[in-house]
Amino acid sequence: MSRTVALQGRPNARPHPSPARFPALLPWPWSQWPAEARLLLVLVAIWSVVGLLVLTSASWWVAEREMGDGAFYLKRQLIWMAASWGLLVTAMRTSIRRWLHLAPLALMAGTLMVAATLIIGSTVNGASRWLVLGPIQLQPSELVKPFVVLQGAALFAHWRRIGMDQKLLWLGIFGALILLILKQPNLSTAALTGLLLWLMAMAGGVAMPLLLGAAGAGSLLGGASIMINEYQRLRVISFLDPWRDAQGDGYQLVQSLMAIGSGGLLGEGFGLSTQKLQYLPIQTTDFIFAVYAEEFGYVGSVVLLLFLLLFGFVGLRVALGCRSNQQRLVAIGSTTLLVGQSILNIAVASGAMPTTGLPLPMISYGGNSLMASLLVCGLLIRCSLESSGLTPQPRRRRPLPAR
Repeated sequence: MSRTVALQGRPNARPHPSPARFPALLPWPWSQWPAEARLLLVLVAIWSVVGLLVLTSASWWVAEREMGDGAFYLKRQLIWMAASWGLLVTAMRTSIRRWLHLAPLALMAGTLMVAATLIIGSTVNGASRWLVLGPIQLQPSELVKPFVVLQGAALFAHWRRIGMDQKLLWLGIFGALILLILKQPNLSTAALTGLLLWLMAMAGGVAMPLLLGAAGAGSLLGGASIMINEYQRLRVISFLDPWRDAQGDGYQLVQSLMAIGSGGLLGEGFGLSTQKLQYLPIQTTDFIFAVYAEEFGYVGSVVLLLFLLLFGFVGLRVALGCRSNQQRLVAIGSTTLLVGQSILNIAVASGAMPTTGLPLPMISYGGNSLMASLLVCGLLIRCSLESSGLTPQPRRRRPLPAR
């Protein structure tokens, strides 16, 4: 007896819905995706998986000693990873125009949240960067980054056509956001935000005298912050000669350099880092690259840099293929944020820059950074999809029930 006949004999039975009735996960069929979008999605997937593996190796010792569970950090990161990939899919399914409409409100809300950290924020290591909402800790300075990219693109794409009042309004909001992040204090994120906006302004065609003036003002502001905050000044001094106070202010950098140097050509092997056991602090976040370099050596470090180079190359190809200035600046800003922050983190761990608090995107432990990074990845992939000229799929109507 066929399934149709069987159902006719059961008046209350309903056939199972076919997969076609459920909304598609991707905005367009995979076969229609441009090569850049496909490659970006594969690269992001590889980046995410490698990040989980590196975090597992870097965190198990600390998790076992402090939490009694070697997989504690991995379990939490997996939860954040699932939520973050949901954001990435949402970004791919939503048009850039809608994201640009959302950006002004989200940016202002993020700025208010950063201001709230100075009043009711949780203070860790002398910095007020967190808002605690029950079991969830929010770091607004991380979550606001995608909307800085979006609103920066909206502003600088039409720089020559908008009025002076609009320019001053948004430049004032950007300036207030950077000053509030500095007040936390968080010089590294403030500098990254300012540099990101500066590069997007240059790509948008803002006049060079204005760019030079902004660069000078930013340099003076950063120098003033270093002079006012003693811990920042000590970081700069220890960066210049970390071995002079290897057990004090230079301890973090010295241990990071020892970990990188211990890796040699091919590394100690996955999971076999010794510096992470008792010596290297903050090995799951800001200095996770040192653990990676010790375990995978010079060759592994070069492979990571080549991976970032490939990601940046594909991102710039997407930007060159975009049909509107706003999309182009979103692609440039997204690529700059992901690759630039990665390079800055590696530079800090290897002693090429003073110690800062920037995580390594999609590798360092932390849900806020992970969500912001994968949302930015989704925006970049969406720019690639829209630049190929694809049109949205028509919605399928559910068939009316037979009477």
